[in-house]
Amino acid sequence: MLDVRGSAIAVSYIIAAVLFIFGLKQLSSPSTARAGNRTAAIGMTIALAATLLDRQIISFWTIAIGTLIGAAMGIYFGRTVQMTAMPQMVALFNGMGGATAALVSVAEFLRLTRVGDSIGVGEATSIVLGTAIGAISFTGSIIAFGKLQEILPGKPLQFPLQRVVNGLILIGVIVLGAMVVMSGGTAILWALFAAALLLGAMFVLPIGGGDMPVVISILNSLTGLAAALTGFVLHNQMLVVAGVLVGASGTLLTLLMSTAMNRSVANVLFGAFGATNSDAASSASAVGHTVRQTTPEDTAIALAYARSVVIVPGYGLAVAEAQHTVRELATDLEGRGVDVKYAIHPVAGRMPGHMNVLLAEANVPYDQLLEMDQVNAARDDPSSPIYGMPILDVDRARNIIVLKRSMGHGFAGIDNALFYHEKTRMLFGDARQSLTQIGQALKSA
Repeated sequence: MLDVRGSAIAVSYIIAAVLFIFGLKQLSSPSTARAGNRTAAIGMTIALAATLLDRQIISFWTIAIGTLIGAAMGIYFGRTVQMTAMPQMVALFNGMGGATAALVSVAEFLRLTRVGDSIGVGEATSIVLGTAIGAISFTGSIIAFGKLQEILPGKPLQFPLQRVVNGLILIGVIVLGAMVVMSGGTAILWALFAAALLLGAMFVLPIGGGDMPVVISILNSLTGLAAALTGFVLHNQMLVVAGVLVGASGTLLTLLMSTAMNRSVANVLFGAFGATNSDAASSASAVGHTVRQTTPEDTAIALAYARSVVIVPGYGLAVAEAQHTVRELATDLEGRGVDVKYAIHPVAGRMPGHMNVLLAEANVPYDQLLEMDQVNAARDDPSSPIYGMPILDVDRARNIIVLKRSMGHGFAGIDNALFYHEKTRMLFGDARQSLTQIGQALKSA
């Protein structure tokens, strides 16, 4: 007899998978990113609807209540969280995905144990990996959230023999996982879950805040892998496909970002970028150098008589919520015949694409965002953590104006030789207030 319901579920999953792939492809360009989100959302809706046709569902009320609670929370945070806090929200959502994958794996193991079903080696391995990887992603994402939110220090948190301790915890996770696969045991699985939670936290603590974009990408790929493994456990093809897509895209993004930073993934994870003493580094870099300050009025005059202006947004602009102000300033300059462009480094901000999203919110045209086609190495100091990293050739501009609160090192924890360049003028203060003052002075220039 033809299984109409099973066939409908299978076809729906294929359609949803295709929509996921096309949606992911559309996310590669700012001009099609919104359409990509909608395409993927339609695919997820189809996948969820098909899953509800499964005969194995015991209680639709539980699903309905969970869906309503989750939807209400998602809508609330999506509408209330500031754009500057988007990286933190992404870290939290990613952590919730990892926790869900881990808990579902544990729950399925408990169910199979309770009903007395035999658990094969392959299924047990999927349960162990889903539990461990999901738990690591959860606590790692929580630590990343704490660093981004500045609840925890942005600099690497280290202690003696830290790598040895982390290595021992990793060995413990592997041994406990092997024990679950070979002999089962609910207590052992819970011990594995706890050890993996600890490993996730210890994994991210020694990584500096400047590397959080890469860490979030890695954790995102781990969550996707955990979800795919959970799909194997539940025999759900759609979950496997979605998890593999997330894991693969997260891995590719991690590699691309590491290349953009001219650093290996291992160096990001274990290099403790930004762990050097800030005061000592500042003193060393500032020897024999001075900074030259400017005023909003002088900046406005320089902009008024410029033919071309390139704006390079940093995280200070995001913190000050100055994207709309900088857009208004650009509009005034364009009215004077000035050619205005924006240049964004691939790892600017605290999350890939963060600066692009902020400028899109301020209705900055996509064609004004420059690709970083021509790059050069961080040239002057081989001992610098960013030596060899592709950078924007800002120092080749005729005049350079840097808006900054102070001479502090920011989230990356290192000094910037550009501040001491002979063509650089520093305008200290809140970015939004400084841009407002420049705009006002420009109108009377």
